[in-house]
Amino acid sequence: MSALVMVHGLLGSGSYYDPKAYLPGLDLRTPDLLGYGAKRSVDLGIDLLAQAEEVARVLREEVGEPAWLLGHSVGGAVMMLAAEQAPELVRGLISVEGNFTLKDAFWCSRIAAMPEADWAFEYGAMEDDPAGWLERTGIEASDERIAMAREILENQPYTTIQAMARSVLEVTGSPSYLEGVRRVLGSGVPLYLLGGELSAAGWDIPEWVLALAARSMVQPKAGHLMMLEDPAAFCGIVDGIVRGHSPG
Repeated sequence: MSALVMVHGLLGSGSYYDPKAYLPGLDLRTPDLLGYGAKRSVDLGIDLLAQAEEVARVLREEVGEPAWLLGHSVGGAVMMLAAEQAPELVRGLISVEGNFTLKDAFWCSRIAAMPEADWAFEYGAMEDDPAGWLERTGIEASDERIAMAREILENQPYTTIQAMARSVLEVTGSPSYLEGVRRVLGSGVPLYLLGGELSAAGWDIPEWVLALAARSMVQPKAGHLMMLEDPAAFCGIVDGIVRGHSPG
């Protein structure tokens, strides 16, 4: 059974849409990053490098064999950093609109620059109105989606989000980040790129990353939160990648 570790984005978790129900044939892990979910009380080391170390720890101590890594949004950057830290434990990579350049970090840029009190107020308003948050992102707010949105927003404190946003700018804004991505892909590990049909056009993927990727795919009729909009379709694509990849 292939192992798959799903790394959530700026807002967690990786399990709110119940991926295990859609991916029963995989050894699936959806770890909470530091400051999120079961680890939300952690208030130190809330940065991309520490999060990558946590994912590498999961690979070594909990999975114990080469696994696929999937990273969504900011989780895509964490995934790449983890792959560089533990290359021997990575079988393949799936970047779901993962961060490559600062053009992908527009929301992080805004959050990072805000005074803490202003961000706390804004995030509190989002928590109080999950339906409004969905609608502002262009997602129709059904009862099921509102329940998932509420779980997402309650998963982490506003302080975790702001700390991560600032780290995204620092880490992915450095030339060393893409140099690390180039080293990871140069090792021959397969990379699959997955975007939402409604949002992929805004995903800033360097041309050389596209050239090195095994395949670039799009989930129809969905945007950046494609796993919330249609979890069955999303998991079907992921399952097809993991089961269908042919080494070489």
